[in-house]
Amino acid sequence: MTQHSDGGGKPLQFVKVISWSLFAIILGFSLLLSVFISKYAERTLLDKQEKFALLLAENVSHQVFTRFVMPTVMRYGGISLRQEEQFRTLDQVVRSTVHSFHVTSLRIYDPQGIITYSLDKDEVGRKGDALFMVTRTWETARFSPEILARVSKFASLFRVSLKPGSLTLRAYYPLRAERSLTDISENPIMGIMEFTQDITPDFMAMLNFERLVIAFSLLTSVVLFFLVLAVLRRAERLSNEQLREKEQLIFELQQQEKLAGMGRMVAGVAHEIRNPLGIICSSAELMLKKAAKEQSPHTRILEALHEEAKRLTRTVGEFLDYARPRKPALAAVDAGRLLDQVAVFMEPECEKLGVVIDREYSGDLTVRGDKDLLYRAFYNLIANALQAMPGGGHVYLRAARDEGGLHITIQDTGPGFVPEHIEQVRDPFFTTRDAGTGLGLALVSTILESHGAQMDLSNADDGGARVDIIFPAV
Repeated sequence: MTQHSDGGGKPLQFVKVISWSLFAIILGFSLLLSVFISKYAERTLLDKQEKFALLLAENVSHQVFTRFVMPTVMRYGGISLRQEEQFRTLDQVVRSTVHSFHVTSLRIYDPQGIITYSLDKDEVGRKGDALFMVTRTWETARFSPEILARVSKFASLFRVSLKPGSLTLRAYYPLRAERSLTDISENPIMGIMEFTQDITPDFMAMLNFERLVIAFSLLTSVVLFFLVLAVLRRAERLSNEQLREKEQLIFELQQQEKLAGMGRMVAGVAHEIRNPLGIICSSAELMLKKAAKEQSPHTRILEALHEEAKRLTRTVGEFLDYARPRKPALAAVDAGRLLDQVAVFMEPECEKLGVVIDREYSGDLTVRGDKDLLYRAFYNLIANALQAMPGGGHVYLRAARDEGGLHITIQDTGPGFVPEHIEQVRDPFFTTRDAGTGLGLALVSTILESHGAQMDLSNADDGGARVDIIFPAV
């Protein structure tokens, strides 16, 4: 008893280890993914704000030059912001340009770091606190942004809202003349602009997104935890279910062996009745010919007898071919010639039904295969197409070679495959016709598989059934 209990406990312990290990891996992966997404969102936001600030700075520079510098120089011959009218004009240009862009401060410095203009008029004439950045921007002539945070990123996650100005972007930009007023080839720098933009609202939107990601990760981990607990509690029951499934599988295998035995028995019976049936068919044919010459009143009965004997002969042949598939004798076979032979053989039936066979071949159609078996496969497919068009129609035979091998298409203009049955038509004994055995396509599939070919069944876009056969490249 103890040995049996230990044997059953080991799989359960293994399930526990796997479950907890999987839980730890997914939890760690979720947290890492949350951190990665948060960092990516933060970097994306800051990059967007820096690009937006650059566009704003360029626009301010353009507006100052076109709406203030040029008109002022043309009117006064020079610029002097100490004159109230010039200062007021510049102030109007700047304020109208930065309006609604959350700009909290804007200053313009001269080369010595003196503030020549500011949104706060009291700062004009003073020496600014950003002499180092002003000097560097004047030397490099490049846009220089920086992010200023008054609250830590971690603390922000636990706050419902942030005060305005909690996160700002401060940038320095050289104001250039767009076209030189002198003979200097490069546009000269008129001054260095420093502006501060409040990006707290966008930062809050990013924080809300990060909170959502973290909450989703935690929720996923909690759900996974309870799923793991459920798996642990059901581990023993699952073990019993697996035992029952194993017993069911053994039962199904036994049933399959019984069916295989019945198939062998049916094949044996079919083999035994094939020869007597052949004699009956031949005798009925002779009697029919004799009755036709003598114009016997029994001619119609003999015709029915002969037709039924032939039908039974074909049915027995299909049973034997499917139950005892013949190994193909591989040789070089012209698939186009086989299709032509089937089409010629079918001409009387086509004329009777009003069906036209359209053939189109291109390239070398030689394949390695068994001529008789391939003929049987093509015959069954074309015969199925004719049976689907009792009122007439077209059968299209297409064959061409490409990189994948030889591609043969057989298509008709009948009703096509029933979508619900298209996956079952290959199964043996499945048929939608009262007089069918359900072995036609099953036999075709067996023959093509023995040749390494692939058969795909579908409905054509313009209606009708379509069969695509692809023989592998030699």
